[in-house]
Amino acid sequence: MAAHTVRTAISCSFQFLLKDTFLISKKVCRLSASCTSKGYTNWRTCSSSSSSYSAEKHYDILVQHGSLRKDAQQREVFLQLAQLQQTLKNYSNSIYLNPPPSSINSDDDNYRLEKENIDERPSAKEEPSQAPPPPPKGFYIYGAVGTGKTMLMDMFYSLVENPRKKRVHFNGFMLDIHKRIHRRKQSLPKRRLGKMFTYDPISPVAMEISNETCLLCFDEFQVTDIADALILKQLFETLFKTGVVVVATSNRPPADLYKNGLQRDTFLPFIDVLKEHCHAVSLDSGIDYRRLDKAEAGKLYYLTEEPGAEAFLDALFEELALTQKSVTGPRLLTVLGRDVTLEKTCGSIADCTFEELCGRPLGASDYLEMARLFDTVFIRHVPLLTLSLKDQARRFTTLIDNFYDNKVRVVLLAEAPVDRMFAQSGGEDERDRQLMDDLGLSGDAAERLSLFTAEEEIFAFQRTVSRLTEMQTELYWMEGDRRRCKKHVNT
Repeated sequence: MAAHTVRTAISCSFQFLLKDTFLISKKVCRLSASCTSKGYTNWRTCSSSSSSYSAEKHYDILVQHGSLRKDAQQREVFLQLAQLQQTLKNYSNSIYLNPPPSSINSDDDNYRLEKENIDERPSAKEEPSQAPPPPPKGFYIYGAVGTGKTMLMDMFYSLVENPRKKRVHFNGFMLDIHKRIHRRKQSLPKRRLGKMFTYDPISPVAMEISNETCLLCFDEFQVTDIADALILKQLFETLFKTGVVVVATSNRPPADLYKNGLQRDTFLPFIDVLKEHCHAVSLDSGIDYRRLDKAEAGKLYYLTEEPGAEAFLDALFEELALTQKSVTGPRLLTVLGRDVTLEKTCGSIADCTFEELCGRPLGASDYLEMARLFDTVFIRHVPLLTLSLKDQARRFTTLIDNFYDNKVRVVLLAEAPVDRMFAQSGGEDERDRQLMDDLGLSGDAAERLSLFTAEEEIFAFQRTVSRLTEMQTELYWMEGDRRRCKKHVNT
């Protein structure tokens, strides 16, 4: 009887999730033509028609159509971005990529002959080569979660007509940087016995990127890794010198980046470089738009203590699996040469435990691969995240960031409600004490380092809670239905 009740309840819920999604997903996929649907994330629907009017009018039109709520701070920031958008229309950083004359080998006969001929000209000394004008300054937009930073950056990015542009999550960008560094190191000739040489690949990697793009847009600029902190200054100095324009969003002001991080003094010069080349703009209206009342996509967040919660998830997985042209079984993912196995998958659906996803040493590259393969992921047995589980909490935040950025739908079974998932308690664990000993740190010193206090994880988790809230809405669920949207596009 109980099983029948669960099946009936989940069937009723799923009728909304599946059937209404099918009916409305066509409407969502057509929004780019109509621009009539309301919703905070529907600004994307009007981007394709933006060429018919100025960027200054773009925001106001979205407000008039009900796709955005009127927000004076948002509008002001967008107007500033619109000016940069116009500047970038015909912008090229090629003039900053040419090597300076001093880089030419002065022993070369052709160069020496050419130099002598130039020196003989009377006007040679009177006409010194002029340095190119400084490149346009970018923007660093910071503020509380859910205030529209990412939305404004994406609107700006969609309106920039320059083809040499790239938009990427900061985690993905740094992952690409480390891959490029590794590839360059691997290509070096093997060192001979007794022969020592040093090689710094950071500037050459930055030059690679500068040759590929002149506009970089970063979402969620956040520095938690000391390996990232140590290379950022040199990396971005080269990017800025070669004319790359950066637009980034972050929850932290520039001065708070890598706050209380290990060896932060080596990171501080990067903040000065960032301020020199980007306008720091605050966007903090005090409204988290993701938390505003929106239609929910059925029940997607279950508490462990709820009777029959596990059975509800089982039934929902089975219902979704019926729409797949696949059988249920394990799936092997190969990421950067490593094998990652998910025990229960069916087509584009994965049914995972928290331990599978966050208990193992996985990172952004693994989660990006999952986001590429799956549009719906079940996450079961999410524990109460205490300070002793800060590594797992950090991975969970990275997981949700990557899933949110790629519109992956999630169904969760957790020990605590979403806004109480992270408890700022639990104390240090044995690994913390061992690491403190290895670094030669006292207890007082450790109390100030985010590596041990989980300050960065606690701060970032506000974004996780905000995003999980939006991920349970009807609109997010529809936008994440890749199979039906692809079917509509093909038809």
